[in-house]
Amino acid sequence: MKYVVSLSGGMDSSTLIYDLLEKGNKVKAITFDYGQRHIKEINSAKDIALHAGIDHEVIDVSFLKALLPGSSLTDDKVAVPEGHYESESMKDTVVPNRNMIFTSILAAHALAIGYDGVALGIHAGDHAIYPDCRPEWAARVLAAVKVGNWEADEFQMITPFVDMSKTDICKRGLELGVPYELTTTCYNGGAEACGKCGSCQERLEAFRDSGAIDPISYESYLKQLLLS
Repeated sequence: MKYVVSLSGGMDSSTLIYDLLEKGNKVKAITFDYGQRHIKEINSAKDIALHAGIDHEVIDVSFLKALLPGSSLTDDKVAVPEGHYESESMKDTVVPNRNMIFTSILAAHALAIGYDGVALGIHAGDHAIYPDCRPEWAARVLAAVKVGNWEADEFQMITPFVDMSKTDICKRGLELGVPYELTTTCYNGGAEACGKCGSCQERLEAFRDSGAIDPISYESYLKQLLLS
């Protein structure tokens, strides 16, 4: 099978790439420059695609930044919240309708180049904060793609991790040899991961619960503190 994958440069989408390849699929990756807070994740996506040996494009949709204020990922006036990923404050990281916009582009491209479908790395840990990472959202988007396009009855939108935790994904990635040292998770995008934002804390928990050491660098003592 041939899938177009949304590759953010983080753990989930990177693991998805290697999972699909290990199962014998052909993969093309798309990364979106939507005016996000930092470009470190885009550079990570490039590194992952190069390491995996797959076709990869970065699509400039940075005009969206001006249209999507109010999220800490697109609005410099909104601080990145600290604390656990399921905390109410993490709703400040929601970018309205982001996955719908991206998935629409991914599906259109997949249909245009004759691919079988789209693959997304959404997972169970996202469900509490991000409605567009839930199974019912994915099912309805797929239905809309099929209704809105000719000869799309067999088109797929696969979400292999949708019922998996971050720890489950981490364990799978470690089995596959995913180069997690190349990935970027931190919402702040500094030279070292902050260790304080929800995304960092979820990542650290995943490695801890997988019995592994996260290969990226964290600010000062935070990594040791959060792993204790």
